[in-house]
Amino acid sequence: MKPLQMGGFGLLLGLALWSVVPGLAQTQDDAHFLATLGELREASYSDKHAIAQRIIQGSHPKARQALTALLEDRLAYRNSDQKIFLLKSADGDPLTLIDPASLAEAGTTPADSVSKIGTNNSLRRSLRTALARFSLTNADPAVRIEAVRGISQSLDATTLQLLRDQLAAEQDSRVKAEINLAVAIGTLDSEDPRARISAVKTLRSTLSQEVRNRLARLIEEEKDANVKAAAIDAVGSIDVWRTAYSGIETLFFGLSLGSVLVLIAMGLAITFGVVGVINMAHGELMMLGAYTTYLVQVAMPDHIGISVLVAIPAAFLVSGATGVIMERSIIRLLYNRPLETLLATFGVSLVLQQTVRSIFSALNRSVKTPGWMSGSLRINDALTLTYNRLYIVLFALIVFACVLLALKKTRLGLMIRAVSQNRGMAKAMGIRTEWVDAMTFGLGSGIAGVAGVALSQLTNVGPNLGQAYIIDSFMVVVFGGVGNLWGSLIGGMSMGIVSNLLEPYAGAVLAKILVLIALIIFIQRRPRGLFPQTGRAAEDK
Repeated sequence: MKPLQMGGFGLLLGLALWSVVPGLAQTQDDAHFLATLGELREASYSDKHAIAQRIIQGSHPKARQALTALLEDRLAYRNSDQKIFLLKSADGDPLTLIDPASLAEAGTTPADSVSKIGTNNSLRRSLRTALARFSLTNADPAVRIEAVRGISQSLDATTLQLLRDQLAAEQDSRVKAEINLAVAIGTLDSEDPRARISAVKTLRSTLSQEVRNRLARLIEEEKDANVKAAAIDAVGSIDVWRTAYSGIETLFFGLSLGSVLVLIAMGLAITFGVVGVINMAHGELMMLGAYTTYLVQVAMPDHIGISVLVAIPAAFLVSGATGVIMERSIIRLLYNRPLETLLATFGVSLVLQQTVRSIFSALNRSVKTPGWMSGSLRINDALTLTYNRLYIVLFALIVFACVLLALKKTRLGLMIRAVSQNRGMAKAMGIRTEWVDAMTFGLGSGIAGVAGVALSQLTNVGPNLGQAYIIDSFMVVVFGGVGNLWGSLIGGMSMGIVSNLLEPYAGAVLAKILVLIALIIFIQRRPRGLFPQTGRAAEDK
């Protein structure tokens, strides 16, 4: 063979070996990884600690997934051939098998054909720490923060040194703050009193309940007077701030409850202000809005995220149409007969409740919360605002603004205000007051339906949903002033906040009684509410 040919052959052979050797190395690495996992089958819990450490030190790219599966009770071996697999889910039958080396699905098998590899509390703590170490190198700061919090659950000399090393290399200020907090917690066990005092001063600025409990335990165990005094001062500071933020959270819950009351009371205020009817079926109109939300979700099971947005106009139309039918068929025959109207609308409420029971049964229906409304906004360790309540507060303000604009800027709004202030003069000017009455009743009923959409995100939907809020909404209307939207807004928010502030101390029932007593005293002073209605017609109401 010629030299040139030999050189070309050698080059080809070298290229072939260069392409094969990494594959062989990877195969050997996978085999060693699987063999190490296989040792977990018969190992004792103490031996599993050592095996887990060897898996970590082996640096296999799938080591984290394997240890996560072991922590979550998803690591098992097949009884027939003793081969190790990850399980896609810890429960179910059949189980989906996943190859540990490639993470590719390897078919399914009956649940009784595999045996899971067990763990105990000590091993699980060790695994959480090990997995947190993996996450310390993640590019996402949020992942690193969670890793630091995981490590802080089981601090020792090794993990403290690991956190100090990470602190030297960390660039993100939020991650640095979490590491400083974890290191301070670990330093509370130091033998140096000055180090413990320094750690207590660092922890003084946090609001975490776990840190507060750790400092309280330090107060009980500490022998050094200076360290104990610093810990007592830190606990007192944390308690003051946690109490303050707890009050803010209570106010937020009161605003969310008040927002629902505002939505309900707006419809009542408009209806009573124009038509002069006490509508005892108003709560049931709200219930229809909540059931409309449920039906929209049933019709759109794959689009829960937008189903609530679709339900808003749908609930307005359903409840509004029901209100118009009520006004045209029953209520218009009973104007200027308040007692008969009250009894008639109460009868309508019973009919609507029974109709819903006949269609949907008496069982409550659950309305799913969209993903964009789920979760909570974490301000700090002592203050968390749930997104669903936050959106309801914003939604109530938006609806209030839309209704206010409609009454101020539209022709219908102009006619409603005219009829509300002087029905006789409005009729003399050519306004069809009967048509305005029907549209007003429909508008108020539609707003009640929209309130049902909001309420469906806070509680289950059932036939008795409206009865729980109708009395409170009437109280809001009386307190704010009949027919006044601003009165409904201020009255609803005020009653929601006051009720939530009283409940922790007086209980739910006594809190309502106290609010009612306060309202009665207020009405004795101002019989027409905060914002009394103006106009000649107002004097007759």
